[in-house]
Amino acid sequence: MKNPRTEAGKEELRKARRESRGLFWAVAIFSFVVNILMLTGPLYMLQVYDRVLGSRSLETLFGLTLIVAFLYGMMGLLDFSRARIMARVGSRFQARLDKRVFDAVIRKSAIAPDESSATGLRDLESIQRMLISPALMSLFDMPWTPLFLFGIMLFHPWLGYLAIGGGAVLIVMTILNQTTTRLPIAKANMATVQSEKIANQMINEAEMVQAMGMRDASFHRWQVARDRTLQESLAASDAGGLFSTLTKTFRLFLQSAMLGLGAYLVLAGELSPGAMIAGSILMGRALAPIELAIGNWPMFQRAAKGWANLSELLGTVPVEPPRTALPAPKAKLDVQQLTMVPPGQSQATLRMVNFTVQPGQAVGVIGTSGAGKSTLARAITGLWRPAGGKIRLDGAALDQYEPGILGQLIGYLPQRVELFDGTIAENIARLSPNPDAEKIVTAAKRADAHDMILKMPDGYDTRVAASGGRLSGGQIQRIGLARAMYSDPVILVLDEPNSNLDNEGSMALNRAIKAMKDEGKTVLIMAHRPAAIQECDMLLMLEAGQVRAFGPKEEVLKKMVQNHQQIARDGNPGGVQ
Repeated sequence: MKNPRTEAGKEELRKARRESRGLFWAVAIFSFVVNILMLTGPLYMLQVYDRVLGSRSLETLFGLTLIVAFLYGMMGLLDFSRARIMARVGSRFQARLDKRVFDAVIRKSAIAPDESSATGLRDLESIQRMLISPALMSLFDMPWTPLFLFGIMLFHPWLGYLAIGGGAVLIVMTILNQTTTRLPIAKANMATVQSEKIANQMINEAEMVQAMGMRDASFHRWQVARDRTLQESLAASDAGGLFSTLTKTFRLFLQSAMLGLGAYLVLAGELSPGAMIAGSILMGRALAPIELAIGNWPMFQRAAKGWANLSELLGTVPVEPPRTALPAPKAKLDVQQLTMVPPGQSQATLRMVNFTVQPGQAVGVIGTSGAGKSTLARAITGLWRPAGGKIRLDGAALDQYEPGILGQLIGYLPQRVELFDGTIAENIARLSPNPDAEKIVTAAKRADAHDMILKMPDGYDTRVAASGGRLSGGQIQRIGLARAMYSDPVILVLDEPNSNLDNEGSMALNRAIKAMKDEGKTVLIMAHRPAAIQECDMLLMLEAGQVRAFGPKEEVLKKMVQNHQQIARDGNPGGVQ
């Protein structure tokens, strides 16, 4: 039974392909003319052997040669033109889907990454490479193979039977090649993805690997995956190489067999020498597309796999529907009967959560590990969709906002802050192609990171790596806070914001939270450390995914926390349980 979502993804790919339908027809017409002109060589050979050599006429030879030169020139021009057209078809196809696939990969990876999201961009590239490859031209040339076989049949039926029989054997080899190499190539591709994933993980965690003496262990883990990749690649290469070699050898044998049979028919007086040579050339031309297709079969299979993966990806992650632009909201957040089931799981981590946050309030969300704090953060930022209930911003459900607009309205500082390759300014500006320098500095000042950034070698233009480079965890976290505040959000969600901060950083964080409150903005802080809730007016305590308490900070602390007075007074880390 067909999967409706996969079929929807296939239809989206077909739609992108149909945009080049006119170009495909142009290539088909050019291919027809090119294949007709392929008869130039055999006909020229036939005329030279049967007419020029017999008449010994230099004028005839000269005239035929001029005609052949012109026809070959036209054939080369058309062949070059169809290659250029297909190059543009491939480029158009990729350009048409680049943003769509990139967005789908990001959205799927943020929710529930799988093979289709991990390889999405490579899958699109594999289809594009197939579209521009000479291998695809063989598919346009194959329909004209019967034309050449018919031409051979006109010379003599026996020659035609030999060519048809040889072609049938090559087609059988093609089918066997497809069925035999499909599984080895799929295994090789999966093994490659897995080894790359392990390598990237080890590189991203290079500091930990080095500091904890894990180099040998990590290399062993990667080497196991790499050895499997090499074994699967060798198996796929051996299977494909066997059929490619058999095809080439058999085709060469067929050409010799054609010459031998033609020579026999010439000696028997049933065929002219020119027809013998022309028949051999025609058969080579007739079978060349089949040989080319077999030799490039791994490319076809990789493109087919890419098509299947993209169909699943695009079907699973549909196009975001257009939404009516809403006015700038107030910082009022309503969470109504919220139930959250993490992607790929069947058990809810939040159940029937209700609370309301008014503008100018800061809410601390506390609870033990696994209570659902990070799940709530992902739900409020729109990263995960609710399984039940609603989250409303100034009365409008979050899904009524465009994702790009919602990201500007709700600033987010995750538990683990990752920087991108680029300058500090580019990171704060969220990689905007047209960053606003004034907004960058303002965001850094609001995050109390301006002075810290100025002390760096090149200030805001200091380049950082994705892993953070030489920046400390606290510095990365403060830059991440500035990034969260770059768009002047009305709601700020901070997930363990002081996990890497020293006392100075914690004080800077509290000043930033107080400034947000003074501006009438809302702040939600998922916290383990009591110092993070110093500026909070309200506390929400979660336990096993349910609200255990919600209200003014002092009331909740008195009710739920043993040493609440000490926590409320000085943020002593003895506290929140």
